[in-house]
Amino acid sequence: MCRSDDMTIRFSGLKPGRYNYHFMLDDAFFGEFENDELCGGNVEIAAEMERLEHLLMFHFDLKGELTTWCDRCLGELRVPVEGEEKLCVRFSDSEVCEDEDVVVLPEKAFEIDLSQWLYEYAAVRLPMQHIHPEGGCDPDMLNRIMSEEQVEQQHASTPDPRWDALRELKGER
Repeated sequence: MCRSDDMTIRFSGLKPGRYNYHFMLDDAFFGEFENDELCGGNVEIAAEMERLEHLLMFHFDLKGELTTWCDRCLGELRVPVEGEEKLCVRFSDSEVCEDEDVVVLPEKAFEIDLSQWLYEYAAVRLPMQHIHPEGGCDPDMLNRIMSEEQVEQQHASTPDPRWDALRELKGER
């Protein structure tokens, strides 16, 4: 289980330089966040933090897979993900920054919890459409969908008797 304590970095007392960290986002971690599309995953994140006097620079490398639901058959679907992200942390008691890649912490801050950022970096890697590759969907569910579509097509092909009166009016003119 991956708790947010595991993703809290204490930078207080660290000398300027580069520091490496490793995070593993698992099903328990993703379960802590409310998201109907993302139900789990297994994502490894290698992080490098560069500690400067009034700045922290993070570089994250993500690789793994996320678990979501197939849009076609509603079955579980594992989606491979990978990518890189950067995060800049500045220290200031008065400055406010609206850049999403820059975080401003008070001068007296001594640690940062990265769990929300790591979650978001993984979650944005989900594609817009979640569909199994051809032949990967649940055949039982596909048969049910096809039978529903056939019923709808039959209803669409039979004329609606409510329109007959209008057709008669049109023919009388």
